[in-house]
Amino acid sequence: MRLTRRTLLAATPALAATTTSAAAAEGRGRGLRTGFERLVSDGYSPLKDQRVGIVTNPTGITRTVRHIVDVMHEDPRVDLRAVFGPEHGFRGTAQAGGSEGRYDDPATGLPVYDTYLKSGQALADIFTASGVDTVVFDIQDVGARFYTYIWTLYDCMEAAALAGKRFVVLDRPNPVTGRSAEGPVLHKEFATFVGREPISQAHGMTVAELALLFNGEFLTTPVPLRTVTMSGWRRSQFYDAMRLPWVPPSPNMPTPDTALVYSGTCLFEGTNLSEGRGTTRPFELLGAEGIDGRWAAEANRQKLPGVHFREAYFTPTFSKFQGKTVGGVQIHVHDRDAYDPVRTGIALLVTAKKVFPGFTWRSDNWIDKLTGSTQVRTAIDAGASTDEVVEGWQGELTAFRRIRKKYLLYR
Repeated sequence: MRLTRRTLLAATPALAATTTSAAAAEGRGRGLRTGFERLVSDGYSPLKDQRVGIVTNPTGITRTVRHIVDVMHEDPRVDLRAVFGPEHGFRGTAQAGGSEGRYDDPATGLPVYDTYLKSGQALADIFTASGVDTVVFDIQDVGARFYTYIWTLYDCMEAAALAGKRFVVLDRPNPVTGRSAEGPVLHKEFATFVGREPISQAHGMTVAELALLFNGEFLTTPVPLRTVTMSGWRRSQFYDAMRLPWVPPSPNMPTPDTALVYSGTCLFEGTNLSEGRGTTRPFELLGAEGIDGRWAAEANRQKLPGVHFREAYFTPTFSKFQGKTVGGVQIHVHDRDAYDPVRTGIALLVTAKKVFPGFTWRSDNWIDKLTGSTQVRTAIDAGASTDEVVEGWQGELTAFRRIRKKYLLYR
């Protein structure tokens, strides 16, 4: 018999009891408790008598920074059979647009399947081949429509329905609060992996709330869904109020400060300007060759709430302008409660186009995929102000907010 942690635990009842106690300790915390912590404290009852697979990445950790796959694999109460990795991979070794492929996890021996860019029947076939009965999802999101993990959630829910599997979502906080939905709403003709369905650019929801929304509004065949909610989370809380460790959900999301600006400044992926990849402050530093202090000055004249802009110069180590010194701005948020990341992102696009003659959109109009329609690009090209661009999406945003409200789980 191959010796693994699971077979060792099965053969050693005293050790198994110790491990079970340790797992229970992972489920106890003060104040906020994540979905995983509540799952453990409930004795894994939603997974009883189920062969389990889990969709996760490096953010699937306990508050003592153990990975939940390691915890569950050691616990005799869970029959964990497989892991499914998203973009960047289960262990997080791949850069943007990459994944880790199919392999056996060296730490647990579990098979790891690659879900990245797989959907529909192809993904359903992977779930079937894995032999699991229930698919669990536990990944830290950052609150932006174009962050791909929520669409991995969507695709996995759809595939689980096709494969006849149950689906369990373990909730985690929205790190930039769940106070409100902001920004343009995706138009279906612009659906891609950075936006499958018509939700707003900053959705203000948790992954469990999104799962309920997807099941209730968008999936043709709803999946048998169970959400394990958090306790102690309030919609007004930022991540640093929660006493939870932060693991970068992707290589260019190093801190919660990055997440705070991301839903606005990721729009610069749709331009010829650097969005700060290859620096220590991605999405907070923006720039290009030929930009000087006039951009920061013009951005500050917008008097946007909660934020100042500093003239900045930087040299990306990879991505756009690799190895070249570029000029631009650094975003300094001084009042998180007043700050509006989407409006700020639009204002920076408007002012960059005004002061920088070399400003262009990416030739594939990627900006339309990020914003969800042609409205932002065409309005800015026509010389619209920040307020005029923002006004252009208010009707569809109001309609989405009404739908969203039905699926909110927390106050």
